[in-house]
Amino acid sequence: MSRPYSPRTPSPASFTRVNGKIRAREVRVIEDKKQLGILPLGDAINLARARGVDLVEIAPNANPPVCRLVDFGKYRYELAKQEKEARKHQHANKVKEIQLSPNIDPHDFGVKLQHAIDFLCEDMKVKVTLRFRGREMAHKEFGFQQVEKFVKSLEIYAHPDAPPKLIGKGINVMLSPLPRNKRAKNPKQAERDADLAAEKEYEAQHGKKPVKEGVADVDEDADTDAETVEAVE
Repeated sequence: MSRPYSPRTPSPASFTRVNGKIRAREVRVIEDKKQLGILPLGDAINLARARGVDLVEIAPNANPPVCRLVDFGKYRYELAKQEKEARKHQHANKVKEIQLSPNIDPHDFGVKLQHAIDFLCEDMKVKVTLRFRGREMAHKEFGFQQVEKFVKSLEIYAHPDAPPKLIGKGINVMLSPLPRNKRAKNPKQAERDADLAAEKEYEAQHGKKPVKEGVADVDEDADTDAETVEAVE
């Protein structure tokens, strides 16, 4: 059975040409931000080998292409770090909206609260909106109580940019995430960390990993298509 298609943006490193895969006849070589000049491709590759690194093409559209003398593993790590920082800044510019109601069910309140925590822990802003319908406008204090309770529950993750305000038929407040070093950890992540720590402790004591409930070992010799095996929820 074929795997379901999952659209994914490839990393720039997957398109990077290295050493013998570089197609240019000559390249401009740099090392630690210092230009070593334009060299024939063969000479550049030999220079990289002599220094125990790779010849990595970093500007293929330049004339001639620009290559860097660097360990390719280190180069990929640097790219991944840059991508992570870029995503962080993208998230910082995103605003997620959470909608409440004056008579929201406690369970729904908790679900929306967890959504807000997830967004804030991804460095996104959260706009909390409460809409009044019909006669609910006659008791606006109930709406303010719900919003203030929501904001109070998030005080270890975020701070309001301004006090909640009544605008038209609704109450709005914008929450900005606290700095990472002052922000509480997402309870979901804390739970995963605790489970991982408990699993490692069990493995250290018993010499094997604990068997998780609802999960059985699979006989590797069995004639089973691995792609058809689904995890037990």
